[in-house]
Amino acid sequence: MKNLFLSAAIVLGGLTSFASTSPISNTIVKTISIQEEYTEIKVVELPTAVTDALKKAYPDAVLTKAYKNAKSEYKLDVTVGDKVGSLYANADGSWIKK
Repeated sequence: MKNLFLSAAIVLGGLTSFASTSPISNTIVKTISIQEEYTEIKVVELPTAVTDALKKAYPDAVLTKAYKNAKSEYKLDVTVGDKVGSLYANADGSWIKK
């Protein structure tokens, strides 16, 4: 009889450890988006390497606006047919993915 009570106590004691709940932890993730400042410049102020690269890569593109940032990177607003988009280039005319 003692063995029966002892085994029941051990089994019930073992089950309580599985029934316990673990504490909930909330993780907060902050995302910071850094947007580079581009200032508008005249299209004629673009380096010839950039305009040549644009003509070579997109011969039908119409350059509408140009922007420059502090790193001498250029943002070009272009229109090709009915599509409007922005391209990014270095001063040497190589394209930048953004």
